[in-house]
Amino acid sequence: MTSTRPAYPAAPRLDIVDEFHGTAVPDPYRWLEDSEDPRTVEWLAEQARLMGDERASWSTRERFAQRVEALLGAGTISPPYWRGDRHFLVRREPGQQFAVLYVVDPDGTERVLIDPMALDPSGVTTLDSWQPSKEGDRIAYQLSVGGDEESLVHVMDVATGATIEGPIERCRYSPVAWLPGGEAFYYVRRIAPELLPESERNFHRRVYLHRVGTSPDDDVLVFGAGMTMTNYYGVEVSCDGRWLQVSASEGTEPRNDLWVADLGSCPADAPAFTLVQGDVDAQTGLTFLRDGRVMVSTDRDAPRGRVAVTQPGAWGADAWVDLIAEDPVAVLESVTVLDGPELDEDLLVVVRTAHGVARMSLHRAADGAWLRDIDLPGAGTIGGPVEHIDGGPVTWFVFTDHTTVPTVYVFDARTGEVTLHARPPGSVEVPTVHSQQVTYTSLDGTQVRMFVLSPTAEPDSPRPTILYGYGGFGIPLTPGYSAAILAWVEAGGVWAVANIRGGGEEGEDWHRAGMLGSKQNVYDDFHAAAQWLIDQGWTSAAQLGIYGGSNGGLLVGAAMTQRPELFNAVVCVAPLLDMLRYTTSELGPTWTVEYGDPEDPEQFGWLHAYSPYHRVSDGTDYPATMFAVFDNDTRTDPMHGRKMCAAVQHATSGDRPILLRTEGDVGHGARSIAKSVEETADTLAFMAHWTGMS
Repeated sequence: MTSTRPAYPAAPRLDIVDEFHGTAVPDPYRWLEDSEDPRTVEWLAEQARLMGDERASWSTRERFAQRVEALLGAGTISPPYWRGDRHFLVRREPGQQFAVLYVVDPDGTERVLIDPMALDPSGVTTLDSWQPSKEGDRIAYQLSVGGDEESLVHVMDVATGATIEGPIERCRYSPVAWLPGGEAFYYVRRIAPELLPESERNFHRRVYLHRVGTSPDDDVLVFGAGMTMTNYYGVEVSCDGRWLQVSASEGTEPRNDLWVADLGSCPADAPAFTLVQGDVDAQTGLTFLRDGRVMVSTDRDAPRGRVAVTQPGAWGADAWVDLIAEDPVAVLESVTVLDGPELDEDLLVVVRTAHGVARMSLHRAADGAWLRDIDLPGAGTIGGPVEHIDGGPVTWFVFTDHTTVPTVYVFDARTGEVTLHARPPGSVEVPTVHSQQVTYTSLDGTQVRMFVLSPTAEPDSPRPTILYGYGGFGIPLTPGYSAAILAWVEAGGVWAVANIRGGGEEGEDWHRAGMLGSKQNVYDDFHAAAQWLIDQGWTSAAQLGIYGGSNGGLLVGAAMTQRPELFNAVVCVAPLLDMLRYTTSELGPTWTVEYGDPEDPEQFGWLHAYSPYHRVSDGTDYPATMFAVFDNDTRTDPMHGRKMCAAVQHATSGDRPILLRTEGDVGHGARSIAKSVEETADTLAFMAHWTGMS
């Protein structure tokens, strides 16, 4: 780990000072926001050379690349998604770069529908999402190129595999809700960019009705006109085609307004909406049951979630009757209905997570009464469950834990048994890993949980350790198969995952304890996790690295500026770091409901207090740090990593390197296996070098 101070590329510090509510805020690297500025282009080329020199000094990169690729060698498999007598599934064979979408016809014949590599052998086109019609004869699917996540919608005839139409543009994050018959669907699309100022072209979504075979220009606007610019919309049509529901959330806020329309009494192109929930601090959705009732999933007056029932037309919360009450410990994740003539009564499969670990139970559908717990393959995470669109006594789900590749199981209510449905197509040799969940105390006395994965059951000596976290948007970190974690632990390291506030592991209250003006709780929880690992003998400050991406990149950026002495290495991926200008680019304005708005005086105070870019301090000996940004990232602008890298390179007093890893033709989300392996190998080799792993 010895080094001499790198010769950092020249980065002029401009005399740019903004005033926020009477506070002068310097921004010397504003010029790095422009990727086409000749100064930026030259600076990036020099950073790439510096990164190449650092990469050449690593001794473990090739080994990590080989092990990560091998640990991904099982491929992947999805549950079956049934539409009538045919079903759809996604599978990635060993060696394939992307998963492939298949259909299985009623006679059992399996056919490829969409193979991203066949569409684009360069490997930069991704299948973002897909939705079959209710009858399964057509499928709407969304593609994006180069990581831009712009999601162009196409429609395919399933029987022939022929593309009927597309692309329909401006459909990023669009749900597709088919009407019966497969001739039309509702979807979400941004209005045309020429109608908007440039700063608003990522926003202004609307809900449209599209009739297959007609021009998108003729689509009928059914919802969203005149509403908040940053709204996201959800849209669903019930299985019988009668009920249309539309939800609206301002940006990523943890609440929604909800409307419903009875398509049996109004035309599809002019739905008459009734408000179910408006201006209520809760998230709520409806499921229309085959027995005529309406199931209401909500966290209204229940931060860990509950399920109620009501009758069509009785939409107000005063008419809701609890079916599955809030659990005092576990967070409600999903409820699946099992029915049909082969059962004596309709049943519910309820999935909850207790401190991030899945539980499954069986309940009576009539009154929600608990019948029994359903044994799972282990202490892990469940994806799904997924039932047949026409109902029935069977549901499929995916199970994974820290050492189990995601595997599909089936629960059959007729027998009450969980059995294996499908394994991934390949095999993989998984190393021995000890996994445990521990509890530690944060700065304010809050008890926080953390998963610790290690080669030994107890600490035998301080080991190179990676601490990972996220802490935002109510997203929980649950046990799951990770080639990166397994390769690291197999090499003798410890990997810890902290379930800090801001996430969803303990319900919506846990999320809100780490957002807006309470964001510092997230960083305090993370610092306390690092200190616990040191105090318990798992690692030392010289052997500890921290790792996070996106909101987790903000997390580790805040950690390295608040407690630089606590870590020796930092990997900060696709981050937000300039919290006073994050609203000026990409999707930033949609996140003010999570972080706050710098234009508001009080909220500016929250943001300025921890904004990593503004907390960089001259003369500080910062940890070895690798900022990783992606040129086509349309969520978190790569300018954050560029500006922060320049600031820390200027400020650091030590010899540990401050690096920028850039990558083209990828964005914030999905990428090929080859690109994932390359990024993971760089991360692990950098961490190994700077935490002393031989």
